[in-house]
Amino acid sequence: MQKRSGMIFIIGLCMALFLILAAGPLYAKDPKPARGSQPVPVKTVPSIKEHGAYVKLTKGYVRLLPNIVFDEKGVFFIESNNPPHFFLKDMESLIVYGEHDWSVLTVNPMGFYQPSPLGKLRFAFGKEVAIDAKRQGKDMYILKPKGLLGRGYYSIWINDTAWDFILD
Repeated sequence: MQKRSGMIFIIGLCMALFLILAAGPLYAKDPKPARGSQPVPVKTVPSIKEHGAYVKLTKGYVRLLPNIVFDEKGVFFIESNNPPHFFLKDMESLIVYGEHDWSVLTVNPMGFYQPSPLGKLRFAFGKEVAIDAKRQGKDMYILKPKGLLGRGYYSIWINDTAWDFILD
Protein backbone atom coordinates (compact mmCIF):
# COMPACT_ATOMS: atom_id res chain seq x y z
CA MET A 1 0.00 0.00 0.00
CA GLN A 2 2.86 2.38 0.81
CA LYS A 3 4.55 1.65 -2.52
CA ARG A 4 1.34 2.46 -4.34
CA SER A 5 0.76 5.79 -2.51
CA GLY A 6 4.43 6.75 -3.09
CA MET A 7 4.02 5.97 -6.80
CA ILE A 8 0.83 8.08 -6.99
CA PHE A 9 2.62 10.94 -5.21
CA ILE A 10 5.52 10.85 -7.73
CA ILE A 11 3.14 10.71 -10.72
CA GLY A 12 1.12 13.64 -9.30
CA LEU A 13 4.30 15.63 -8.72
CA CYS A 14 5.45 14.99 -12.33
CA MET A 15 2.06 16.05 -13.70
CA ALA A 16 2.06 19.26 -11.61
CA LEU A 17 5.59 20.09 -12.79
CA PHE A 18 4.58 19.44 -16.41
CA LEU A 19 1.55 21.75 -16.12
CA ILE A 20 3.65 24.54 -14.60
CA LEU A 21 6.27 24.33 -17.35
CA ALA A 22 3.73 23.99 -20.17
CA ALA A 23 1.55 26.91 -19.02
CA GLY A 24 4.03 29.59 -20.17
CA PRO A 25 4.07 28.68 -23.87
CA LEU A 26 0.31 28.05 -23.89
CA TYR A 27 -0.46 31.63 -22.82
CA ALA A 28 2.31 33.40 -24.75
CA LYS A 29 1.26 35.95 -27.38
CA ASP A 30 1.59 34.96 -31.01
CA PRO A 31 3.77 37.58 -32.80
CA LYS A 32 2.20 36.77 -36.17
CA PRO A 33 -0.86 38.83 -37.12
CA ALA A 34 -4.12 36.99 -37.62
CA ARG A 35 -5.11 36.13 -41.16
CA GLY A 36 -7.00 38.93 -42.86
CA SER A 37 -5.96 41.60 -40.35
CA GLN A 38 -4.80 44.99 -41.60
CA PRO A 39 -1.17 46.06 -41.12
CA VAL A 40 -0.57 48.74 -38.51
CA PRO A 41 0.08 52.12 -40.19
CA VAL A 42 3.54 53.56 -39.67
CA LYS A 43 3.89 57.16 -38.51
CA THR A 44 5.51 59.41 -41.09
CA VAL A 45 7.11 61.66 -38.45
CA PRO A 46 8.67 60.19 -35.32
CA SER A 47 7.72 61.35 -31.87
CA ILE A 48 11.02 63.14 -31.47
CA LYS A 49 11.53 64.68 -28.04
CA GLU A 50 15.25 65.47 -28.06
CA HIS A 51 16.78 68.22 -30.15
CA GLY A 52 19.28 67.03 -32.73
CA ALA A 53 19.58 65.21 -36.02
CA TYR A 54 18.12 61.86 -37.00
CA VAL A 55 18.49 59.51 -39.95
CA LYS A 56 15.26 57.96 -41.19
CA LEU A 57 15.95 54.39 -42.24
CA THR A 58 13.58 51.81 -43.67
CA LYS A 59 13.55 50.20 -40.19
CA GLY A 60 13.07 53.33 -38.09
CA TYR A 61 14.88 56.43 -36.84
CA VAL A 62 18.42 56.68 -35.48
CA ARG A 63 19.61 59.72 -33.52
CA LEU A 64 23.01 61.11 -34.50
CA LEU A 65 25.48 62.35 -31.90
CA PRO A 66 26.56 65.98 -32.23
CA ASN A 67 30.09 67.08 -33.00
CA ILE A 68 31.77 70.46 -32.43
CA VAL A 69 32.91 72.46 -35.47
CA PHE A 70 36.43 73.85 -35.10
CA ASP A 71 37.97 76.75 -37.02
CA GLU A 72 41.72 76.68 -37.53
CA LYS A 73 43.17 79.39 -39.79
CA GLY A 74 39.95 79.65 -41.79
CA VAL A 75 39.47 75.87 -42.24
CA PHE A 76 36.34 74.44 -40.64
CA PHE A 77 36.65 70.84 -39.49
CA ILE A 78 35.44 68.27 -36.97
CA GLU A 79 37.26 65.55 -35.08
CA SER A 80 35.74 62.17 -35.85
CA ASN A 81 33.91 60.57 -32.91
CA ASN A 82 33.28 57.10 -34.33
CA PRO A 83 30.28 58.11 -36.50
CA PRO A 84 27.49 55.59 -37.10
CA HIS A 85 27.45 53.58 -40.33
CA PHE A 86 24.29 53.10 -42.40
CA PHE A 87 23.65 51.24 -45.61
CA LEU A 88 22.93 53.60 -48.49
CA LYS A 89 19.93 51.52 -49.59
CA ASP A 90 18.31 51.83 -46.13
CA MET A 91 18.51 55.64 -45.78
CA GLU A 92 15.33 57.53 -46.68
CA SER A 93 15.88 61.05 -45.33
CA LEU A 94 17.49 63.19 -42.65
CA ILE A 95 15.57 64.98 -39.91
CA VAL A 96 16.74 67.97 -37.86
CA TYR A 97 14.79 69.05 -34.80
CA GLY A 98 15.38 72.02 -32.53
CA GLU A 99 15.75 75.77 -32.49
CA HIS A 100 18.44 76.63 -35.04
CA ASP A 101 19.28 79.29 -37.58
CA TRP A 102 17.83 77.38 -40.54
CA SER A 103 19.40 79.75 -43.09
CA VAL A 104 22.83 78.17 -42.47
CA LEU A 105 21.76 74.51 -42.63
CA THR A 106 23.99 72.45 -44.96
CA VAL A 107 24.72 68.82 -45.74
CA ASN A 108 28.35 68.28 -46.67
CA PRO A 109 30.64 65.41 -47.61
CA MET A 110 33.64 65.17 -45.33
CA GLY A 111 37.26 64.88 -46.46
CA PHE A 112 40.36 64.04 -44.43
CA TYR A 113 42.11 67.23 -43.26
CA GLN A 114 44.93 66.23 -40.90
CA PRO A 115 45.46 64.41 -37.61
CA SER A 116 45.22 66.40 -34.38
CA PRO A 117 48.28 66.73 -32.11
CA LEU A 118 46.81 63.84 -30.11
CA GLY A 119 46.38 61.68 -33.21
CA LYS A 120 42.60 62.03 -33.66
CA LEU A 121 41.46 62.25 -37.26
CA ARG A 122 40.17 65.61 -38.44
CA PHE A 123 37.80 65.99 -41.36
CA ALA A 124 37.06 69.20 -43.28
CA PHE A 125 33.72 70.07 -44.85
CA GLY A 126 33.43 69.52 -48.59
CA LYS A 127 31.21 71.26 -51.12
CA GLU A 128 27.62 71.59 -49.95
CA VAL A 129 25.12 68.97 -51.19
CA ALA A 130 21.90 70.42 -52.66
CA ILE A 131 18.94 69.47 -50.43
CA ASP A 132 15.19 69.92 -50.25
CA ALA A 133 14.33 71.06 -46.72
CA LYS A 134 10.64 70.70 -45.87
CA ARG A 135 9.37 72.21 -42.66
CA GLN A 136 7.41 69.75 -40.53
CA GLY A 137 5.94 71.40 -37.46
CA LYS A 138 7.48 74.27 -35.52
CA ASP A 139 11.14 73.28 -35.14
CA MET A 140 11.54 70.26 -37.45
CA TYR A 141 12.89 69.95 -40.98
CA ILE A 142 12.99 66.86 -43.17
CA LEU A 143 16.00 66.93 -45.51
CA LYS A 144 16.25 65.02 -48.76
CA PRO A 145 19.15 65.42 -51.19
CA LYS A 146 18.17 66.73 -54.62
CA GLY A 147 20.60 64.35 -56.28
CA LEU A 148 21.87 60.94 -55.34
CA LEU A 149 24.14 60.49 -52.37
CA GLY A 150 27.01 58.08 -52.79
CA ARG A 151 28.89 56.06 -50.27
CA GLY A 152 31.02 58.19 -48.02
CA TYR A 153 31.36 60.34 -44.93
CA TYR A 154 28.74 63.12 -44.55
CA SER A 155 27.62 65.67 -42.01
CA ILE A 156 24.66 67.92 -41.31
CA TRP A 157 26.02 71.31 -40.25
CA ILE A 158 24.20 74.16 -38.46
CA ASN A 159 26.16 76.95 -36.75
CA ASP A 160 28.75 75.37 -34.42
CA THR A 161 27.26 71.86 -34.46
CA ALA A 162 27.66 69.07 -36.96
CA TRP A 163 26.15 65.59 -36.92
CA ASP A 164 28.28 63.15 -38.88
CA PHE A 165 27.53 59.72 -40.32
CA ILE A 166 28.91 57.27 -42.87
CA LEU A 167 26.95 55.70 -45.74
CA ASP A 168 28.19 52.27 -46.83
